[in-house]
Amino acid sequence: MCAMARPRKPLLSRDRIVETAGALVDAEGLAALSTRRLAAELGVSGPSLYNHFRTKDEILDAVADAVSAKIDLSMFAEDDGRDWQTALHDWAVSYRAALADHPHIVPVLAQGPGRRPAGLRVADAVFGAMVRAGWPPAQATSIGALMRYFITGSALGSFARGFVDDEAAYDPADYPHLGQAHRLAEHRQKVDEGAFATGLRALLDGLRLQYETQVRASAARGVTRAGSSAPHTARGESATPHAVSSESSARGESAARPSPAQDGSATAEG
Repeated sequence: MCAMARPRKPLLSRDRIVETAGALVDAEGLAALSTRRLAAELGVSGPSLYNHFRTKDEILDAVADAVSAKIDLSMFAEDDGRDWQTALHDWAVSYRAALADHPHIVPVLAQGPGRRPAGLRVADAVFGAMVRAGWPPAQATSIGALMRYFITGSALGSFARGFVDDEAAYDPADYPHLGQAHRLAEHRQKVDEGAFATGLRALLDGLRLQYETQVRASAARGVTRAGSSAPHTARGESATPHAVSSESSARGESAARPSPAQDGSATAEG
């Protein structure tokens, strides 16, 4: 009995289409992706793609979602133990790293998750962790939006690369403070990564201050009002809700990667 001959070309699948489309976008940008070009790269006819995707936009959505799936979300698990600031920090670093590996897809991701499953899982994880930490839902939504603006914005283009490597372009008579601007491109990675770290630290410091002055204070006022009519707690028990209790401000320390000692209560696990 003769064995069935293997097909000369790998069978077409959604995963293979997405992988090939992603490689094409990574190499040549979004403008290079067309169904005709993609079919040629796969060695198939154009119409065969429509057995798996209805439109080119669906293929592009799948490519974007494959990048979202690479973002680490473990820090938002209820049993992870990281406080909300550390969780946001670690997630932001993972998010930016995923975008840095696939910079051409950033404009698609910057539009939001739409119906993409992995993108929606990211949004759900961030929102859920912030609410568990004590943030009101409206502010938790704002935090998710703020983080996306900051991270995708930082990945849309290089600040350092925007300055030409030509000393003559920066005439001191016209630009007295840009005498070293021609060297920025040479130090692009250091400049861009440093800017991201500085921005993330400032963002988290601002959120921590808002948490202390608004969220924690509001919860404390609620406990005080309830305490006037509620039975006294047993000796040694705290009357402060778990999500906002025993938080240390540690104002003198950096919040770029805050430790539990800085904010011991507002944890990613709530």
